Amino acid sequence: MIQFEQTFMNFLLHHQEKYGRTYHFLILMDALVSAGKYIQHYYLTGALKGHLGRAGDINVQGEEVMQMDQIAHEITLHYLRNSGRVIHAVSEESEEIIQINPDGRYFVYFDPMDGSSNIPHGLPIGFLFGIAKRNLEGPEDGHLRAGKDYIAAGMFVIPTGTFTLGLKEAGTYQFHIDETMNFVRPRQVMLPQDPKTWELSFNAANRYTYDERIQRWITENERKYAFRYLGALAGDFHRLLNNGGMFMYPAIVNHPNPKKNRPEGKLRLMYEASVVAFICREAGGMAVDETGTPILEIQPRKHHQRSALYVGSKTLVEEIATILKKSG
Repeated sequence: MIQFEQTFMNFLLHHQEKYGRTYHFLILMDALVSAGKYIQHYYLTGALKGHLGRAGDINVQGEEVMQMDQIAHEITLHYLRNSGRVIHAVSEESEEIIQINPDGRYFVYFDPMDGSSNIPHGLPIGFLFGIAKRNLEGPEDGHLRAGKDYIAAGMFVIPTGTFTLGLKEAGTYQFHIDETMNFVRPRQVMLPQDPKTWELSFNAANRYTYDERIQRWITENERKYAFRYLGALAGDFHRLLNNGGMFMYPAIVNHPNPKKNRPEGKLRLMYEASVVAFICREAGGMAVDETGTPILEIQPRKHHQRSALYVGSKTLVEEIATILKKSG
């Protein structure tokens, strides 16, 4: 017997109909899914085509750029422009906000290649994006949106062929790419409630550079849970969604070399922290920054703003938030 799977676009059509939403979002999501497929293709063929090396440039974050960073950025911009639905975009790979279509309906904030240090080793990387809607009731001032104002956020884990999408007040869903290059088999994701499956994920090499309150919490709690760390936010967060627990990227405040401290955190707020925080909220979890403030409540002051991140099962994140809100 032939087994037919529900495709992502069929799922989304029904979703839009159920909630009385427009076709404009369908067009934008088709663009983003097309970009995800092409990035996956270039990653899978990168070794043969010589695309997995360094580009020789330094990006706006002060990080070395891989060739795949640039390829993924160009692919994504191509499809966003073709959609005709995007006013402007913010990309990790662009110093400036990218103006696209003044008549568009959406803002898109994206990291086209999360975890690019994994590329030379053939390990998983991610493509993260958040979507916010323009002001449809009056003039649009183009201000940067907080995560609470996103209408959707998504994450492709490449090359595993997994796509996770959070829809505002409608849940988080996971899809898998099939042999026809369609994302199929929607499954709603909820963080597991049973602590037996929970995991902790953080860079253990940095543990003694964290705030002393966080160091104490780790020492007191780490033996309760399994430990996993891939070094790519998308990959680590993907595991967390399925197993529960907490991913931590604390601020660096006690480094032996003070110049390497990052009191504001390292991850980018708009296209990394807010994206996974949004997806996590729709899956029953939460996320906070180094002050214990919910990530989704933070109003960005600049488009490449950085943030610390604690994201995952509510019980653990609320515990950390309580500690962070107390004076050191």
